[in-house]
Amino acid sequence: MQKRVKSRFLFCDRWFDRHAIVRNMEAFQDLIVIVLCLGLFAVMLLQLWGIVIALTKPLDYKVVTAKILFVLILVELFRLLMVYLQEHSISVGVAVEVTIVSVLREVVVHGALEISSLQTAAICGLLFILGGLLIVCAKTPHMDCMSANTKFCPIAYSGRERQNQLEFQYSRRCDENQPLS
Repeated sequence: MQKRVKSRFLFCDRWFDRHAIVRNMEAFQDLIVIVLCLGLFAVMLLQLWGIVIALTKPLDYKVVTAKILFVLILVELFRLLMVYLQEHSISVGVAVEVTIVSVLREVVVHGALEISSLQTAAICGLLFILGGLLIVCAKTPHMDCMSANTKFCPIAYSGRERQNQLEFQYSRRCDENQPLS
């Protein structure tokens, strides 16, 4: 018995196709991400120019350190967008790393001594939770690629290959047991 294709009858005699809409929306999302990547790259170049300008003036370590950390955050965001373009999935590990660097940048910019004790406790709690999440991401093998379900994921792809191999063996045995006509 042949399985009915769901979209064949759902959108019959209509002027739009669900699969075409999804393909076009994914292409539009990719275009948005590419524009964001170009924008991040431009902001990185501007920040690098700002660092060069700051180094020519009397040196203010706090400003230069804040600009360098901001460039590192932009680099990590750029990497996060590149992973999204390749796999169409957000890498949880990279997102957690960006968040940790962002929190630490705020501590460096404002100074650890100028922050109240309540804010310090909140920042420590947040960093503790983010560190735990980062450890979970590191210990879970290929957590990001399993959700993306791509052929680059060794766990998901090897399981699919094994399933296809079992199906092939089963169909070969069924063909061998068929009487010749």
